Amino acid sequence: MTEINQKKRKLSKSTWAEITGSTFILPYALAFLIFITVPVFMGMLLSTTYFNLLEAPRFVGLSNYINLFTADDVFMQKVIPNTVQFALIVGPVGYMLGFFLAWMLAQIPHRYRTVLALVIYSPSMTAGVAMSVMWRIIFSGDEAGYLNAILLQLNVIDAPIQWLTNANYLMPVMIIVTLWSSMGIGFLAMLAGVLNINQELYEAAYIDGMSNKLQEIFFITIPSMKPQMLFGAVMSLVATFNAGSIGVSLSGQNPTPQNAGQLIVTHIDDYGFIRYDMGYAAAISVILLIMVLLFNYAAHKLFGERD
Repeated sequence: MTEINQKKRKLSKSTWAEITGSTFILPYALAFLIFITVPVFMGMLLSTTYFNLLEAPRFVGLSNYINLFTADDVFMQKVIPNTVQFALIVGPVGYMLGFFLAWMLAQIPHRYRTVLALVIYSPSMTAGVAMSVMWRIIFSGDEAGYLNAILLQLNVIDAPIQWLTNANYLMPVMIIVTLWSSMGIGFLAMLAGVLNINQELYEAAYIDGMSNKLQEIFFITIPSMKPQMLFGAVMSLVATFNAGSIGVSLSGQNPTPQNAGQLIVTHIDDYGFIRYDMGYAAAISVILLIMVLLFNYAAHKLFGERD
C-alpha cells in the first residue's frame, strides 16, 4: 500500500507540473494560433479567390497561381531574379558580417564592447527614420546630395547621378542600405554566443596544437555556438525578405523605376494595396512563404543539431 501511495503522489506531482507548464505556455500558444496560424490559412484560402475589397470573394481555384507563373511577365522577369539576387547577397553577407563583428567585439574589453555593440545595433532600430532622412540625402540625385557632391568635387563624374531613380543603381543602393541596418537581434544572439563559450576549450585546443585565430573560429567558436548561429541565420533570412519594401521607400515609387528594385514584397504591396487585387496578392504571399520555408530548411540543415 505504501508503494502505491508513493506512486500516486509522484503521479499527482508530475500531472500538476504538466498542468502548470501548459498554463504558462497557453497564452503564447493562443497568440501564435490567432496571429500566425489562422492568418496563414486564411491567406492560403484567399489566394484561391478573386477579391477586390468591394465584392464578396469569388472562388477561382488555381487561376491566380497559373497567371502568376504564365502571364505575369514582371514577376518572372524582374521580381524573382531581383529577389534571388537581393537575398543571395544581403542574406549571407549580412550574416557573415554579423558574426565577424560579434567575434571582433568579443576580443575587446567589456566597457568598450558595450558602447560599440550599441552603435552597431542601433541602425536596426532606427532604419525607417534613418532611411527616409539620411540615405535619401546621401543618394539625392542633385548636386546637393552628399555622394554626388563628393564625386563632383573629385571630378569623378561630370553631372549628378540619379541614384534612386536610375535602374542601374537602385539595386546596389538597396543592398548597401539593407546591409547597414542588418545588425539586429541575430547579431546580439551571436555576440552572446561568442561571449559564453567556455574559455577552457580554447586553452585545451592550443595545448593540442591549435596555432592561430582562424583555426580557433572554425574548430571551437562556430561548433560551440550552433544554436546562436541557427537563430542568427533565421533572423537574417526573415530580415532579408522583410526588407523588400526598401526600394519603394528609397525611390518613392511602387512599382520602382523600370522594376529595377521590385522584390516579391513590393509586388505584393503593388497588387494588394494599389490595385486592390487581394486574391492575387495572397497567392504571391504564399509563394513568398514557400521560399522562406525552403531557406529556413536549408539553415536548419546547416546549423541544426544532427541526430
